[in-house]
Amino acid sequence: MGKGRVMPQSLQNFERAAVSFSPIVLIGLGLAAVLFGLFLWIGGLGLKKILVAILGAVSGSICGFFIIGHNIIALVLAVTAAAIAVIFERVFITILTAGLAAVFALIILSCPYIEKTEGAIPISQDKISRPELTMGVRGSLKTMKMYIIDITSKVKQAGSQMPKFNWAVIVILVVIFILAGLYLYRLASAFCCAALGTMLIFAGMISLLLYKTSAPISHICYSSLFYLAVFLAMIIFGTFEQLLLCKSAKKQPTRKKQENKAQQAPDETAHRWRTT
Repeated sequence: MGKGRVMPQSLQNFERAAVSFSPIVLIGLGLAAVLFGLFLWIGGLGLKKILVAILGAVSGSICGFFIIGHNIIALVLAVTAAAIAVIFERVFITILTAGLAAVFALIILSCPYIEKTEGAIPISQDKISRPELTMGVRGSLKTMKMYIIDITSKVKQAGSQMPKFNWAVIVILVVIFILAGLYLYRLASAFCCAALGTMLIFAGMISLLLYKTSAPISHICYSSLFYLAVFLAMIIFGTFEQLLLCKSAKKQPTRKKQENKAQQAPDETAHRWRTT
């Protein structure tokens, strides 16, 4: 995959099946992902409390939908996870940041082994023809879930074939990001927002381009190093942009308190002078 000429068969199967998804699913999910991703990437750190609640709800609903597969349980898990995320905000952000780093590292390091496991096929960058009949919303979501589970299982199989050195790299990254969450919490929060935002922007653009039958996954696999560099550059830019522009909520009240004390000081001295 580093040469950018082949792609795993499961990704090609998903790309060719996705053009028959309902336009409501592809356009609706694509636009929602891009808009929410831009918000996270540019200014997610500014509204961290609301963001943590949303991320907790999304995490809980994803676990309920993909792991358990029941809508009611997914809703209960979403509400529960949102409450837990707000109460234990620092722990939640630290775990989420370390988890993101682990997932990104696993995907990058397991790519060669995914190709060996299921076979790599040549990439065609031509547009994919759309079938005359498309799926409904429910069928599209069900098929999307099936492909996501299949691709996840392929990553797990490839992970079992990776050497211990690769796993050691992932463990070291997880430890580094956990320590960053404990001692450099604001930096970890900015990274978390930027990484999630970038991921959502990419996913949303892929969904919209799938609707246009432009074969975006094939293009990404064909020039994987270029898109990986863009992905990392967006995360780095989003992280430092938020650190510079999104002011810390703790510093503002202290400054206001100091200004109020400075204003009250002359009044108090005048009042004492009059009483004496």
